[in-house]
This record gives sequence, C-alpha cells and structure tokens, in this order.
Amino acid sequence: MESFSQGALAIVIGASGGIGGALMHELARDASFATAIGLGRRSDPALELTDEASIAACAQHVGGMGIVRLIVDATGLLHSATVQPEKSWRQLDPAQMTQAFAVNAIGPALLMKHFLPLLPDKGKAVFATISARIGSIGDNRLGGWYSYRASKAALNQFVRTAAVELKRRKPEAICVALHPGTVHTRLSEPFAKSGLDARSPQFAAHRLLGVIDRLVPAHSGGFVDQRAEPVPW
Repeated sequence: MESFSQGALAIVIGASGGIGGALMHELARDASFATAIGLGRRSDPALELTDEASIAACAQHVGGMGIVRLIVDATGLLHSATVQPEKSWRQLDPAQMTQAFAVNAIGPALLMKHFLPLLPDKGKAVFATISARIGSIGDNRLGGWYSYRASKAALNQFVRTAAVELKRRKPEAICVALHPGTVHTRLSEPFAKSGLDARSPQFAAHRLLGVIDRLVPAHSGGFVDQRAEPVPW
C-alpha cells in the first residue's frame, strides 16, 4: 500500500473470519507494514466483542508494540444458532435484536472507543469497519432482515459521529465504513442465491485494501463500497 508510511502496524479485528483472514494474508505480504496483527477470540490476548475489558486489554497490548496506522474491523453477525434474519415484523424477537446490535453496532463502537486513540496525530491513519449496503436506509427497497439492517445502520452512524470527533483530535486520520460486496463466507453462505455475483474473500480483501489505500481525510465519516463509490445512508 503506497499511501502509508512504512514500518507501522496493521491490525485486523475478527481475523479468524473469512474476510478477516483474507485481509491478514494480504497485509502480511505488504511491505508497507512492519507487522500485521490479528485479533479475535483465538488471539493472545483474546478479544471478545461483547466484553469491553477484553477490547481495552487488546488495545493496550498492541499500543505498546509500535505505531498503529491501519485498523480494520472485520467483525459482524448475520446469523447464528439462535439468530436468523427476519423476513417479517412478526418474527422480531427482543433477544435476537439485542444480540445483533451487540455485535454489529455496540461492539464496533467500543472498538472505536479504545482503538481510535492509538492512531498517530500526524500522517495517514485509518480505522475501517466492514458495514453492509443492506444497512443503507436510502437503498432499502426489499425490506426484511430488520435487525441486521438496523444494526448496520447504527454502525454507520457511530462511524459518522466518531469521525467528527477524530477530525478535531487527529486531522489526517480517517474513520470509514466499507461495503465489501457479496462475499463467499460462512456469514453469507446460507443466503447465497444461484447466479449471485459473490466473490472470494481473497478478492474482496484485495479490493478493500485498494480502496483503503486511496482514502484521504475527506473520506472520513463516509460509507463507500468496494469500488470506492459512496453508498447512500
């Protein structure tokens, strides 16, 4: 990546996931960064998105390892053993909604709380979180998937709001939400449709890092897709 000064750290949160793992693979080969650090439930120290103490501990740990110029949050929850996207308001369930917001909005907001202060005061630095076009209010034409849509929309608002504060503290730093496109991962597999233009995690990671490389401070607080084009709020 040509736009970052060399020798700094890159961090991927959610490194055991499909996109997260592919991002780690790409960054490990990138000479711009001295080290790529993967964080998640299996890392040491472990990061649990619903446990703020673990987030704070991980931020403190990597903060002592060098200058951090890139942080990518590749976490997210679409479905689990107890959570499925709702097709109708009749399926809305408070416990499932709470879990979706905990992982897709509150957790990333706490990552911003503890990791944004690690970005240096000068020079390009980026905090990018993986959002989803389905979280766009303006682009919602199909309905359904209530909790996932709403939690990703909340994430976008956290990004926008944090970017305002970040600009006052670190004018050259960038906080942005990224839509990776449709990617073949465990998250999307149960909902993949025949003929859907889904890409591999490796392809998605390569394109996302290309977008990140082209970001400038004017993009901070924005929501862009894998082609670096704005996504409607």
